[in-house]
Amino acid sequence: MADSTLDRSLAQAILGIDTLWGGDVMCQSGTGRFIADSWFSDAALPQSYMDPTAEAVRSSGGLSAKEPDQEAIGAYLKAVDLDGAIRRLGEGGEAEGGLRGEFLSSLAESVRVMWDLGMEVMGRGEPVAYERSVAASCAKAPTPSNPAPKREQLGSLLTSAGYPADEESQLLEAVDAWRGERMVPHKSLGTLASAFIAQLDALTVENLVPHLPKEVWEVPRSNVTFVPIENAWFSGSMNYIGRARTPQGEPEYEASYEINASLEISIPEFEELVSHEVVPGHVTTFALLQHLNRIGEVGFEATILTMNSRFSTLAEGIANNAALMAHGITELDDLPDDDLKIGMLLSRLQDDAKNQASYLTWAEKVPQPEVQTALRRDFLVSEERAEKLSGPWAMHPLLGRMYLPSYRAGTEKVAELRRQYPAAKILPALFGCKGMVDIATIDGVLE
Repeated sequence: MADSTLDRSLAQAILGIDTLWGGDVMCQSGTGRFIADSWFSDAALPQSYMDPTAEAVRSSGGLSAKEPDQEAIGAYLKAVDLDGAIRRLGEGGEAEGGLRGEFLSSLAESVRVMWDLGMEVMGRGEPVAYERSVAASCAKAPTPSNPAPKREQLGSLLTSAGYPADEESQLLEAVDAWRGERMVPHKSLGTLASAFIAQLDALTVENLVPHLPKEVWEVPRSNVTFVPIENAWFSGSMNYIGRARTPQGEPEYEASYEINASLEISIPEFEELVSHEVVPGHVTTFALLQHLNRIGEVGFEATILTMNSRFSTLAEGIANNAALMAHGITELDDLPDDDLKIGMLLSRLQDDAKNQASYLTWAEKVPQPEVQTALRRDFLVSEERAEKLSGPWAMHPLLGRMYLPSYRAGTEKVAELRRQYPAAKILPALFGCKGMVDIATIDGVLE
């Protein structure tokens, strides 16, 4: 097990919540994972994962199932004191104090909200306010998205590229035409991913790595395998494994990226996706944290990273700014290629659409078909994305109320910090080299 009482409470709480909602952190596929994004320490798994009642909850889908198995969940909650573990995590964070204590206390609040949402779904607790859910993951109040500035910039770029979009009514047609002529062939996803990974890693070595401590320069930043999945409900799932070891006992920092085989995406959008998911985005972030934990620079919490938290909002912000970091710039206008600018604008509009799907569904109670129409019309996402974001994403109690708003919130915060601070100061802080931080606590290490 983890070394300290606080670490044990952390593991018990996070893997307990993960199990309750149907996740299995030991599953190498995103189809089986959920809240707990990683478990790459050598610690023993906690009771909340290993208890005999846990497998029945996981196999039934937990509270994420269309019809949760109330008997299995009831037996699990009777055997595992999950409520107490969350309480002890919060108390332990408060007693710890300092940056680590603040991080853990914030994480405890995120986990508490996930617990309360679970009790709401089970009919055992009061409804959780949408504002509280968003604040627990984003550290800010929910607001609707405004696509107008990006739409205007996109229209200008598309018109210059030969796709007339001077009028608002022309924009969606222009986007579809532009995307249609640049579609990634489904059979070439892996080959194209490998090419982009090599290109982006070279840019990362040039423009990002020199600003990080030398102790992390040689960490593998992009040890990832792309795996197409048929009929996935998600566009893609980055699964950081991190449990493979070399003959010398060193981590291999491995991950997989499962991608929807029917994903409708252009080559420029796919390049942005690779920067987001792999290098210098999520895979790089997780690998650096695994190494920092291994050399004692960050605590056990760096090995059990969690969705719907203020850390995951920071991680999405890092990933959405990853292409700019790789190029050593802070502004989209400074990208070297207009197609890449268009692809990134479309990706940013999709993140605005995720936030809007959440806001329309939970703050304004708009019916799903109307949300789907609004996402397609106003944020220019594909039909496939509009349906999935407004449906299984937005309508899920956790993903809809906590995770969808995190993309926009994280992107805007990281972009603001990168404009405010020089690369030598902000980049080490973002990647954990100044201590484990989240979207709220990072300000403290910079000040």
